[in-house]
Amino acid sequence: MEEILNIQSPVTFDESISHYEIHAHQPYNVSSYNNSDEIRISVQHQDLCLLPSASSLHVCGRLTKAYGTLVKNTKLVNNAVCHMFEEIRYEINAIEIDKCKNVGLITIMKGWVSINPSQSLIIQNAGWLDVEEKENLMNSERYFDISIPLSMILGFTEDYRKVVINVKHELILTRSRNDLNSVIQTPTKVATVTTAAEYENFKIELMKVEWLMPYVVLSNQHKIRMLSHIQSKLINMSFRSWELYEYPLLPTTPKHVWTVKTPNQLENPCFEILGFQTNRKAAKEINASRFDHCNISNVKLFLNSQYYPYGNLNLDIECNQYAMLYDMYANFQHAYYDKSIEPMLKKQHFINCLPLIVIDCSKQNEALKNASVDVRLEFESKDNFPTGTSAYCLIIHDRIVQYNCANGVVKKTRLIYLITHIDMI
Repeated sequence: MEEILNIQSPVTFDESISHYEIHAHQPYNVSSYNNSDEIRISVQHQDLCLLPSASSLHVCGRLTKAYGTLVKNTKLVNNAVCHMFEEIRYEINAIEIDKCKNVGLITIMKGWVSINPSQSLIIQNAGWLDVEEKENLMNSERYFDISIPLSMILGFTEDYRKVVINVKHELILTRSRNDLNSVIQTPTKVATVTTAAEYENFKIELMKVEWLMPYVVLSNQHKIRMLSHIQSKLINMSFRSWELYEYPLLPTTPKHVWTVKTPNQLENPCFEILGFQTNRKAAKEINASRFDHCNISNVKLFLNSQYYPYGNLNLDIECNQYAMLYDMYANFQHAYYDKSIEPMLKKQHFINCLPLIVIDCSKQNEALKNASVDVRLEFESKDNFPTGTSAYCLIIHDRIVQYNCANGVVKKTRLIYLITHIDMI
C-alpha cells in the first residue's frame, strides 16, 4: 500500500530500443517444397541484433486432389502443418543448438500440456483446432495460411527470451516423406468382402514458407553498453530442449520395460511425457494427432535407481479411475512455467483424445545431476497392449549453449551443479 503514497516518484520511459521490425526470410530454393525436400532459411548478416523467441514460421498452401481439383473427402487435422515436416533444426554459426525431430508429435505432446484456455483463439492462427476438431483450417477453396510461433516448436525459442547478437542464424526444415499424418479421409467407396476401400488421391502444395524474424535496434547508450560486454565475455544461453523417442511396435503383453536412452553428462532429463498410439501412423481414416490410453494401469520412470512417481498409480480407466493421471497432466504448467494451473483439456477430452502421461523428474539428487543417467520406463496395462501400438516418450532436458561474438565460437557446455555444505554449530 505504501506505493500509492509515493506521489513524488519520477516519470520514466523505456527508450532502450530505438526500432523494432519484423523481417521475412525466404529459403534458398523457393520453387521446391516437395516431400523429403530440405528447406534452408538463413539470416546471412552477422552484425544484427535478433530476437528468435518472438520469431515465427509462416506457411501458406493448398490441399487438392492430385490433378488440382478440390478435395471432398479429405481434411486437415489439428496441427497439420507441423506434421508436414519431419525435422526442424536451428543452427547458429553452422552449429546445431536445438532441433525438433518428428515435429508433428512433439508439438502435439508438448503443446497440449502447455497451452491454456486463454490461448484458444491465438493458437487457431498457428494451425490448432479445438480438441473435437469441429473447425476447419482451410477455406472453401482449400487454401490455408498458418503462422506458427517458433516457441511452439523449439525449446530454445520458448525459453531463451533475450536477443542474440552478431551471429549467423539458420533454420533447416525437412519435409515429411508423405503427408498422410496431416489429413484424415473418408472413403469414396467403402470396403466390401472382395474389394478394399477407395480414397481420393490428394496432394498438399506449399506455396510459401518463410521465417519471420524480429530485428531489434538498440539506442546509442544501450548499444555502447552491449558492445563493451560482448567483446570480452562468453554469452550463456540456457533452455530446455525437447527430444522424442519412439518404440515402434510394442509386444502384445500387459507389461513392458523400455530402456529409453543413456544421456550424456551435458544434459539430464527434467520432465517426461509418455503417449501411446494404436495404428495411427500414416492411417487414412484415423487421426494422427490423437493418442490412445490402451487401458494403462501403472507407469514408472527410472533414472538409474531413482524412480518417479514414488507411489503406484493404480489406474483403472474402464472404471473411471484416472484422476491421478489428470492431476499429473494439469500440474505440468505449474512445475514447468511456475504459473497457476489452467489446463486446456477437460477430463473427458483428456482421457478419450489425448491421454498423455506427464512425469515431473526435475527434483534429483546430486549423484544423478553429475553423472550419466540411464532412462528406463516400466509400464503395464489392464489388458495386453493392442497389436500395432507404438509408444512415444518425449524427454525434456536442460541445455546450455555458449557463444562468443568476437570469434564466432558456439558450443554446448555442461550443467554445473553446486553443492552447498552447511556446517551446524
